[in-house]
Amino acid sequence: MSSPAITTVIAMMESLPETLQEQVAEHLREYIADLEDERKWDKSFKKTQQQLIDAARRAKKEIAEGKAKPLDYDRL
Repeated sequence: MSSPAITTVIAMMESLPETLQEQVAEHLREYIADLEDERKWDKSFKKTQQQLIDAARRAKKEIAEGKAKPLDYDRL
């Protein structure tokens, strides 16, 4: 079952010459892959958001207490 939006896109693509249909299809594949990648990052971020907030609070507290030391990039 297709949504009205998909039906509209298909009708638009069918009106194009085959070479342009291939170009549009390739752009859509890339765009959809980017959207899926972004969705994965959003899901991953939501899972770890509280951990990131907690880590930032700990770092801020350590800085305020004078316990934090500058990062030595040469030792990484």
